[in-house]
Amino acid sequence: MAYQGKKLINDPNAVVTEFIEGLVETYPGLQYLDGFPQIKVVLRADVSPSQFDKVAVISGGGAGHEPAHAGFVGPGMLTAAVSGEVFASPPVDSILAAIRAVTGPKGCLLIVKNYTGDRLNFGLAAEQAKSEGYKVEMVIVGDDCALPPPRGIAGRRGLAGTILVHKVAGAAADAGLTLTEVAGEAKQAAELVGTMGVALSVCTLPGLVTSDRLDADKMEIGLGIHGEPGLAVVDLQPVDVVVAHVLKQILSPDTGYVPITRGSNVVLMVNGLGATPMMELMIATRKAVPELQLEHGVAVDRVYTGSFMTSLDMAGFSITLMKSDPLILDRLDAPTKAPYWPVAVEGNRPPAKIPIPVPVPQSYSSTTDETLSQPQELTKLGYTLEAAIEAAANEVIALRDDLNEWDAKAGDGDCGTTMYRGASAVLEDMKKRYPMNDAAEIVNEIGATIRRVMGGTSGILYDILCKAAYANLKGHSEPTAQEWANALEASLAAVSKYGGAKAGYRTMLDALVPACTTLKERLDAGDDAVTAFILSSEAAMAGAELTKNMQAQAGRSSYIAPENLVSIPDPGAMAAAAWYRAAALAVASKLKS
Repeated sequence: MAYQGKKLINDPNAVVTEFIEGLVETYPGLQYLDGFPQIKVVLRADVSPSQFDKVAVISGGGAGHEPAHAGFVGPGMLTAAVSGEVFASPPVDSILAAIRAVTGPKGCLLIVKNYTGDRLNFGLAAEQAKSEGYKVEMVIVGDDCALPPPRGIAGRRGLAGTILVHKVAGAAADAGLTLTEVAGEAKQAAELVGTMGVALSVCTLPGLVTSDRLDADKMEIGLGIHGEPGLAVVDLQPVDVVVAHVLKQILSPDTGYVPITRGSNVVLMVNGLGATPMMELMIATRKAVPELQLEHGVAVDRVYTGSFMTSLDMAGFSITLMKSDPLILDRLDAPTKAPYWPVAVEGNRPPAKIPIPVPVPQSYSSTTDETLSQPQELTKLGYTLEAAIEAAANEVIALRDDLNEWDAKAGDGDCGTTMYRGASAVLEDMKKRYPMNDAAEIVNEIGATIRRVMGGTSGILYDILCKAAYANLKGHSEPTAQEWANALEASLAAVSKYGGAKAGYRTMLDALVPACTTLKERLDAGDDAVTAFILSSEAAMAGAELTKNMQAQAGRSSYIAPENLVSIPDPGAMAAAAWYRAAALAVASKLKS
């Protein structure tokens, strides 16, 4: 049965910032930006953007993979690392802060693992930085070799091979190459690398219970780094058997994921996933080297064994192979003071933190707090919107455990916690600052609240949803039902455009697209606004239920075998349907009272 995980922590919500504080106390070459808890950026202590004459190399992602990514910040490797919450992509403002803090005239390269939230947030930050005059390039790393050729839009996951790409890019930048040249070497390195992981246990997120999905005599093959289920569950095998299977899968000519054949030279990385003793990792390495040489006919130029990119306290390891050549080896051998490649603790200790170089805009709209303060007298619209928002948020809060349970089977198990965080903040901000008599501004402020607190893929997608609706509603402080429907349609189009998903991909769109379609159809047919809203909410619930039988084509659930998702609804779709339905019922009740 599931049980509460044991952690040497204080507040589960503070683990990331407290990790960063401990890291910079340990290594004098590192600092962090003074923007906690929203801005979590570790950077080189010796870099000033106005005087930095090399390409900055920035990476990051969700926390929980330590020492990645902050442990690889240092001369010859990363210039800065941006962290989100555990297993959640860092928000756009954090990434922008990192770019502004370290990027000089030669520009910066963003190295991003292939996950939807990371691509969206780093991509939006890159576009914003470019509009501010920065030179920015981005390289996506997808080195997963466990799954069949990718389904849908998700592509191959970014795993431990990303660390080797960091090293190649960092050394190229340190050698004085241009942004185009550094990006070119990083992209080439990303195309030469492949990874596959195995696990003996699941990981436990801080403050949550440990999943019991893996029996004591079983192991998982082909899993990612966010606690999602692996490709297959098999009987526990001796490590020699496991290593041979993993190498065969990475080098499979059927998938052709890596351009490594007999006669090639390779770099080998054996990476612990968080709770694997060094003894066991070395035993795996001891098998991997001769297996590569004798069974696959490749020469092993370099071997790296240790914990580089983990999954909290997961027991297991991944194996990474990169095709090597003289240039790749030069980059990997180049000196670096990044603490975990290897550690470097010499030197005088500078201040632990420095001010953010320019004010990071708060995730509120540009409207003043005075303008946004709640009106003393609510109009009929204001009372109706207040009831709808309160009902929707409370419904999401009540669903937290169910959403986490569904997400644990289809993703990383935190959907409910993430949605709960957003809903709770919306309720709090509504009492303090929402202009309840202005529909457009309320929608804009809800988006700002969500952007500030939710993080990850769901946070930025809901922010996009709200921002697109706001743009459509602006100038209509009391929209008609048709204007509301048009705004919903425009917001869903924006989510599809930037997130890449469509109805049928097993996402929140599978609830909201049917809702929007029904809403517009019933209004066009002459139904009154309340009736149309109620009927559209029923369509949302029906659409969410249909995700039980859908094959995922977006998000982390797309990495899971379809048979493991049968009868499990998409948590994002269920959450969207729930708040939409609650809002509709609240509006109906308010307008009939």
